[in-house]
Amino acid sequence: MPLLAVAHLGGNSQESSVTLLIIMGDSPERLGNEASFVALCGVSPVEHFSRRHHFRRLHRGGRPAGQCRLHRIVQTRLRQDLRTQDYYARRIKEGKARREIIC
Repeated sequence: MPLLAVAHLGGNSQESSVTLLIIMGDSPERLGNEASFVALCGVSPVEHFSRRHHFRRLHRGGRPAGQCRLHRIVQTRLRQDLRTQDYYARRIKEGKARREIIC
């Protein structure tokens, strides 16, 4: 994920940008794609099975500060960004729960 992409995330404050850049560390080239960044922050989905249910939960490894900042960005975008609101409404119509959409 390029450094400028972090700075231009919608709903992102300067404090959140700085925190995410610190998490990326001194060698951002090791983060070849968004999936590796998400795993580093500890918010990548993990398949979870029980007897009756099959669902995804978040992998809780990684940095809690990254989890917190990404959650704040999502909440801000849900309030302010029309594309995010449209996505949320579409997923609600599909029968998804709020937790499934946000996570």
